Amino acid sequence: MIFKRFWMRPSADGLTRMTVGRLPHPSADGLAMTTGRGTLRKLNLVVCYNKFMKKPTKSELDELLTRRVESIVGDKELRAKLVSGKKLLIKHGVDPTTANLHIGHATAYHKMREFQDLGHTVQFLIGGFTARFGDPTDRRQSRTLQSKEEVMNLAKNYLKQALKILDPKKTQVRYNSEWYDKLSAENLIGLMTHFSHQQMLERDMFQKRLKAGLEIGFHEPIYPLLQAYDSVMLKDDLTVIGTDQLFNELRGRDLQRDFGQGPQAIITVPLLVGTDGKNKMSKTLDNAINILDDPKTQYGKIMSIPDSLIYPYFNLATNLNSGELSRIKKQLADKQTNPRDLKMELAYKIVTMYHGDRAADRAQLDFIKVFQEHTAPSDMPVISLKKPTLLVDILLDNGLVSSKSEFRRLLSQKGIKVDSQTITNLDYKIQPLAASRVRGQAKTGVTIQVGKRQFLKVK
Repeated sequence: MIFKRFWMRPSADGLTRMTVGRLPHPSADGLAMTTGRGTLRKLNLVVCYNKFMKKPTKSELDELLTRRVESIVGDKELRAKLVSGKKLLIKHGVDPTTANLHIGHATAYHKMREFQDLGHTVQFLIGGFTARFGDPTDRRQSRTLQSKEEVMNLAKNYLKQALKILDPKKTQVRYNSEWYDKLSAENLIGLMTHFSHQQMLERDMFQKRLKAGLEIGFHEPIYPLLQAYDSVMLKDDLTVIGTDQLFNELRGRDLQRDFGQGPQAIITVPLLVGTDGKNKMSKTLDNAINILDDPKTQYGKIMSIPDSLIYPYFNLATNLNSGELSRIKKQLADKQTNPRDLKMELAYKIVTMYHGDRAADRAQLDFIKVFQEHTAPSDMPVISLKKPTLLVDILLDNGLVSSKSEFRRLLSQKGIKVDSQTITNLDYKIQPLAASRVRGQAKTGVTIQVGKRQFLKVK
């Protein structure tokens, strides 16, 4: 057993760093840490690490290696490590390229949290270097380069979202810029000698580009090599990924062997289908349910999924145990079950996971009011007008539409209502409250509805 003292120091990027010093004895005076920039303070706490831990039961092991699992590479070695009670290091890498993570990304985080609950450690690796040019996976053209500052700003947001699921106490945050910013050109060329050009170009998306006559950036085939070297630097036992990352992580196994390390096991998790019921969840396809969506939006999006996705969402996006999942499956098979009721249970559980039960209660009540009782929600945003204003300008100013072309499209689809009346006039104006009267009586306000879930009160 090893006893250590930890110092938490804020770094220039605003994220906390941890340094470690050995404690001479368990009775030493504890843990020094800081909650922000400034002087360290001591806490009367001693942290100890066990290299080995309690072994999982057979049922725990079976669930760990089957639920939310598409495939396992190195299954035999992984099982042996788990049965031995060894504490595993689990790598998960992300390249921050957008502000939001969605619940499809969270499938891998739920799987890693299962390992954490058994005592294992997740190494959450942020592509502080690789995100600057991006992974070419599934891309028909090269990504736009990002600055280091852009990547670090997005990284903070990623952490905030990922740690809604992962256990912060069992999560180590690392950046691959730690080693790549220091890597010499000579050492990079040395790494490149471990793979051939043909190996990298055999990837399906490169083959598609070649057949279509599209360019392949000279830097792009190097990306799998860099992702592979991350595994060498972290010395991980396991990586948990989406199926689209398998090629890159297989290169990680190869490179770990070349460096004299045991090869990482690989667990791939299924890709969650988006709200359209057809394609994998993606922001670009406008079918994503984001982790940071507000509770009402999140609840409404889940209620919009096809019935065929109810069980996959319960299985991949919630933490229901196997007994509860069996109940869901039986209810879905029962013709007397209304799928809407199960969707409401699903939506409530997911909103609770990310926003808490009080927010889930409000989101559910608002959904019932709008979609079952056909009344407006109770807590919609409220604005005031000083003069007659075009409806399109109100919607643009308040973020209910992103452009005038979207406004025109919604009008043509009869997707905009004012006080329950469908609007089709491009030049429709909203009057200030003082000028609005119904049968000689002053109105209390105007309710604007955009689509099924967006409301605005004008007073």
